[in-house]
Amino acid sequence: MSENYRITKVYTRSGDDGTTGLVGKGRVSKNHRRIQSYGTVDELNAALGLARAHLNQDASNLPSEKKDLALQELTNLQNLLFTVGCDLATRIEDRWDGMPVTTMAHVEELERKIDSFNEEVPALKDFVLPTGTPTVAALHLARTICRRAERDALTLRDEEPIGEAVLPFLNRLSDYLFVLSRWLTISAGDTETTWEH
Repeated sequence: MSENYRITKVYTRSGDDGTTGLVGKGRVSKNHRRIQSYGTVDELNAALGLARAHLNQDASNLPSEKKDLALQELTNLQNLLFTVGCDLATRIEDRWDGMPVTTMAHVEELERKIDSFNEEVPALKDFVLPTGTPTVAALHLARTICRRAERDALTLRDEEPIGEAVLPFLNRLSDYLFVLSRWLTISAGDTETTWEH
């Protein structure tokens, strides 16, 4: 955040009336679409934190170098989601020079990683059930929260402008989380559970 914005207190009482301040200026209701949008991104970030916590305790056959890579990936994503949240918490007209924003470079980096991880897993022949180790199950949960975050951002975008890379980033991120969950399963020598129909 800029030098103008520092968290000095956990509570301020200013939101007791059901409103909250946006980054920059202005107050809106806590059920405003903008708050819903970055609130869901925050929920997604917490779900990734849960996945990281599970991965730290993972006792599967996942090779240590792959575990370390996945932990670093999840840490990077959590940091990026703070950027997405900042982007959504700030109206376009209230942005400042040097403000962290979501960019198409972030989207392109996700695409490179999706392609890289996808090369190491077998081609899909059916739908994969959202289950597996606690880490993999947490990633599937995060993926579904990411889809909701995308829908919430789209609803907001229909009412007022948002950063141009936010929707592509969230769209790609859900794909990334799916591929990462598959990569962790296969890397540990586990078998994916597919839809029986």
